[in-house]
Amino acid sequence: MTIAPPLHWTARPRCAPSRLPPADVQPRQFKPYTRHTIHTAPQWQGLPEALREATQVVSRVLPLRTNAHVLDELIDWQRVPDDPIYRLTFPHADMLAAEDYRRLRDLVLVRRDDAAIEREVRRLRLAMNPHPGGQMSHNVPLLDGNPLAGVQHKYHDTVLFFPTAGQTCHAYCSYCFRWAQFIGDRTQRFGAADTSALVRYLQLHREVSDVLVTGGDPLVMGAQALATCLEPLLVPELSHVQNIRIGTKALAYWPQRFLFDADADALLRLFGRITAAGRHLALMVHFSHPVELRHPLTQQAVRRLANTGLTMRLQAPLVRHVNDDAAVWVELWNEAVRLGMVPYYLFIERDTGAHDYFCVPLARACDLFSAAYRSVSGLARTVRGPVMSTFEGKVVIDGVVTLGPERVFALQLLRARNPDWVRRPFYARFDPHATWFDELLPAFDAPHFFFQRVDDAHRRAPMIPITPVRHGPSDGGSTAPACP
Repeated sequence: MTIAPPLHWTARPRCAPSRLPPADVQPRQFKPYTRHTIHTAPQWQGLPEALREATQVVSRVLPLRTNAHVLDELIDWQRVPDDPIYRLTFPHADMLAAEDYRRLRDLVLVRRDDAAIEREVRRLRLAMNPHPGGQMSHNVPLLDGNPLAGVQHKYHDTVLFFPTAGQTCHAYCSYCFRWAQFIGDRTQRFGAADTSALVRYLQLHREVSDVLVTGGDPLVMGAQALATCLEPLLVPELSHVQNIRIGTKALAYWPQRFLFDADADALLRLFGRITAAGRHLALMVHFSHPVELRHPLTQQAVRRLANTGLTMRLQAPLVRHVNDDAAVWVELWNEAVRLGMVPYYLFIERDTGAHDYFCVPLARACDLFSAAYRSVSGLARTVRGPVMSTFEGKVVIDGVVTLGPERVFALQLLRARNPDWVRRPFYARFDPHATWFDELLPAFDAPHFFFQRVDDAHRRAPMIPITPVRHGPSDGGSTAPACP
């Protein structure tokens, strides 16, 4: 496979990119900025004191990581703090309750008591629902009677794999529902050091057609390390694994990964080998705002990736302060289609982390999605939304309707732990203030939704059995290469 050579790019003042840079300019090297080093970024001293303080305080709880591409190319510093990419990547005081912020600020900036800071930070994090949707309690399968590290199996045909080396990102979204992966707490982190156990599990589960390699962002990994994770899936014994997906935001936060990084060409050759092996390779690309997709480096990277035979499916959550405007989604979906991407999901921001800061009422989300959907052509109407990734599965809001005397949300499950639940309509009472599925009540005075039972007057518990993995005959001790 021939890989088209990339053009070169270098840092420049933030403006709307209109032309490609000269070919003799050398690209920059990736350099992350974190809570400990953000003060060395050129833009730091230009921030108002209140914003610097909020960054110092809130980043103790929610992780901060960014890079020069985000700072120099994507954020419009004349619009800070209201610039959407700044809102997307920097912590803000309102992400914590006022009293929690005051208490933590006092500990961090006045008392400087490390032990007290650690206790307070842990308290705040545990109150933020660090692993929503049963990720640790119900999604982790068993192999030989033991939990399978770095693997989740929620839907019968799809397995998620978390390579340890991919559990970070080129930059962090401040609304990330997997923020607990990045805080340095081993008890909160998913990860597998190699694929040997995954391969054994897949050999036993021929119903699995899809493997989603996720994080974090697996494309922070070197090409060779990623190859040791992906190539074991291409063996004939795993021919039932037809679709390999990679969740990534690298195209938005560091498009240089596909253009200038030392192993960029090797990475694209790896993708070419996967598609040449007859597997469908899909990048599940995360774009939160059109400004990320407008950049010429991103568009060039998209074209190079398309040449490998993979597909790109675009998805992102609807988040207040960032993209809660129908016009934003119209531009995002239209530009994605123009570049050959497939609009896939508009998610509702999950009930974790700074949810209260980013959440949008479900009723408004439904109106916004409908307005955007009506404004795009059929090629962009592959997108599904608004979708909530709940404990039970992916719940889509089909609309708000009046049935008899009651106004209701019309809902269905697009994906579910029990496949028999999929595409079965159900209804919830209309609530203009609800922002997540758990806040909804069944319509028509029903005691519970069809997949739930009532434990008591105040709590509904999912009636979902936990089925251990069936351990069949061994293949004779086959192993997979280490996945760093």
